[in-house]
Amino acid sequence: MSKNNLPNQHIRFSWLFKMAWRDSRKNRSRLLLFISSIVLGIAALVAVYSFKDNLQRDIDSQAKELTGADLILESRKGVSKAMQKMLDTLGDERSQEKTFASMVYFQKNGGSRLVQMKALNGNYPYYGSIETIPESAAKTFQAGRTALVDQTLMLQFNAKVGDSIKVGDLTFEIAGTLTKAPGQTGISSSVAPTVYIPLKYLDRTNLIKNGSRISSKFYYKYNNSAGIEALVKKLEPKFEKEGFDSDTVESRKEQTGRSFKDVNRFLALSGFIALLLGCVGVGSAIHVYIQEKLNAIATLRCLGLKSRDAFLIYLIQIFFIGLIASLIGAVLGTGIQFLLPFVLKDFLPVEITMQISWLAVGQGILLGLIISILFALPSLLSVRKISPLNAIRASFEKSSGGRDPLTWVVYLLMGLFVLGFTYLQMKTWIQTLAFTLSIAFAFLLLIVFSKILMFLVRKLIPNSSSYLWRQGFANLYRPNNQTLMLTVSIGLSTAFICTLFFVQGILMNRVTLSSGNNQPNMVLFDIQNTQKQGLDSLTKSFKLPLMNQVPVITMRIDEINGKKASADSNNRGAFRNEIRATYQDSLTTAEKITEGKWIGKIAPNQTVYISLDQSFAKRIKVGVNDKIVFNVQGMLIPTVVGSLREVNWSRMQTNFRVVFPAGVLEEAPQFHVLMTRVPSSEVSAKFQGSVVQKFPNVSVIDLDLVLKLLDELLGKIGFVIRFMAGFSMATGWIVLISAVLTSKNQRIKESILLRTLGASRKQILRINAIEYFFLGAFASGAGLILAIAGSWALAKFSFDAAFIPPVLPTILLFGSVVLLVVITGVLSSRSVLNQPPLKILRNEGN
Repeated sequence: MSKNNLPNQHIRFSWLFKMAWRDSRKNRSRLLLFISSIVLGIAALVAVYSFKDNLQRDIDSQAKELTGADLILESRKGVSKAMQKMLDTLGDERSQEKTFASMVYFQKNGGSRLVQMKALNGNYPYYGSIETIPESAAKTFQAGRTALVDQTLMLQFNAKVGDSIKVGDLTFEIAGTLTKAPGQTGISSSVAPTVYIPLKYLDRTNLIKNGSRISSKFYYKYNNSAGIEALVKKLEPKFEKEGFDSDTVESRKEQTGRSFKDVNRFLALSGFIALLLGCVGVGSAIHVYIQEKLNAIATLRCLGLKSRDAFLIYLIQIFFIGLIASLIGAVLGTGIQFLLPFVLKDFLPVEITMQISWLAVGQGILLGLIISILFALPSLLSVRKISPLNAIRASFEKSSGGRDPLTWVVYLLMGLFVLGFTYLQMKTWIQTLAFTLSIAFAFLLLIVFSKILMFLVRKLIPNSSSYLWRQGFANLYRPNNQTLMLTVSIGLSTAFICTLFFVQGILMNRVTLSSGNNQPNMVLFDIQNTQKQGLDSLTKSFKLPLMNQVPVITMRIDEINGKKASADSNNRGAFRNEIRATYQDSLTTAEKITEGKWIGKIAPNQTVYISLDQSFAKRIKVGVNDKIVFNVQGMLIPTVVGSLREVNWSRMQTNFRVVFPAGVLEEAPQFHVLMTRVPSSEVSAKFQGSVVQKFPNVSVIDLDLVLKLLDELLGKIGFVIRFMAGFSMATGWIVLISAVLTSKNQRIKESILLRTLGASRKQILRINAIEYFFLGAFASGAGLILAIAGSWALAKFSFDAAFIPPVLPTILLFGSVVLLVVITGVLSSRSVLNQPPLKILRNEGN
């Protein structure tokens, strides 16, 4: 090459681009594979961001249909005359609804079930509609003694329009099947199916008894809705004093959006974990790629190319490959977003209209470029340190100087990037730091495991072992080995997937505690004093045990340490809601005193020492020896907090936030709760039918049905989790393939040398299989250790539950990962082994 053709001191960018293009021609497929590690992570995030944008747009456009009115006022206590007078002056159109839990009895087949009863009066909803079959039923059911029954119930009891249901003392004809109501989701209709009846017939059902928990809602429509927010703000003190909650179109919009921010946050973090796994693959793959380019870079340096220009050539390659990967990820994510409404359909209160979100696409492409360059930079920076002498002394020449300060700057930027991105999802620094430190700790632990593995293999493998075993183990710590990167990527993938699996198991175990033979599986509540003896006799007639009978008293907090609600502006929430309390002379097996002293019985005129659930005490800002005055349906009872309890709410028994000692509330208005165990679904159906017929106001909860519903709910949630976890699994597999193929050149040289020395194809395959088996076993084992430790911590500190890893699924997970690693590693060697060494050397030289 003549001097005029050599690069001069002022190289144009066009020449750098041309060199980057020429240099990449032979390695383009490998570069695409390197950066493909991030494609699924980008796709997941683009899908989530697009879904979030479309969901927020639809929430904004359908907010009126969600509320069904311009203003909703709700109260869980009686309405005073003064408040009723004010309510009658609001709005241009008004509707009223009373909501409560009640049993409904299907007369055709004798079936019964606890439902959410809604007694409605007026033309609500004013926006959107109550959708029924036939369509006219929603408009006409209030004209007569007819009802709208949720389609879940209609299918369960094989009911048809025209059949009759009994609600309390009245019989209603089914006017239509309820398919949709404002704000209703698929999950809510499964867990608490709805029945609508006309409000004018409510009193005649005789369902409203002492202790009945009723929510009264008042719906208003305004011809001019512009001033509603100002009106609500003006009347808010009055609403709070009377125990009313207000809801407007704007507040519902914010509330619904806020609820789904948590869902989007989880989905985005799941995608981000997949992206982090991809980052590991990018960093390691580019490192090996640059190592293989040492001779080419050193030759260019001999020809006069500056180190800065050599760095730019490979930076240009990474930039464009990263751009291509980001574009592929954005296109894939835009397609995946159309699956998310299907995945989340049971949780969505609005109908989603999906369309391309160019903002989400732009975010994904930008994120992909940042990650591609940022995680490739530590290896790219080493290009600046390559000496021209590497061209003639490649085996001995080392990079000049110590650790490059710019490398530390890049590592700092990586940490800040992870921290910043996590904060954008979490919005709180505590959660952000917890998540980031957890990821950092997992990375660090897996790096330590990798180093331990290489140390143990080097020191403990006996020289007496066969050559194949020694060679397979030596590959784990040879130059350019992939032990560290594969341990981190496989370990993190395994840890993430197994943790999700274990946590789902913990949740299922918590809700199936009633499956034991000695645990109650049916609860009867709203039992009046006059009904207690009769219901006990009915229960015994079915040969069912009376397992737990507890009195329940409804009350409110009137005063805390001398302050009433009007004077304690920082603790108004403590005064707003009704409290269901009980009295007992001893603690139950689900209760444990954590502070103070338990007093189970007092004499007349003694100080009343109560016990509070510690979480409830913290919420209302009281402790031991604080004074609380309770309003027990008009009677003020002064008390002192004598103790705080830790309550195991997962136990299938009646638990209470407030417990009085015996000797105080025996004469107070009260109702009772009875728990029993039924041996079969047939006995359950007959018993419930008898209860509804003889005691129509008594509600029955079939815990077996609840468990089935929870199982179904957790199954749907688990499907969402597995859907997002699939991105991490697939990314981990791509990183694995990328890592194996990245080291392929090194393995080609080793395999050629071994074959030249006389090793057979079978022997080389065994060497590779041994290496990948132990690499996969150690990496997946480390991931399982992390998953088990994390699941135990979640079980103990978040769920307050015991955790024992399921043996068979754990073994299957471990074996699957190891098998995948071995198969991928061995298959990557076949192309080398199927050709003569000389042919491969010629191909490598071209």
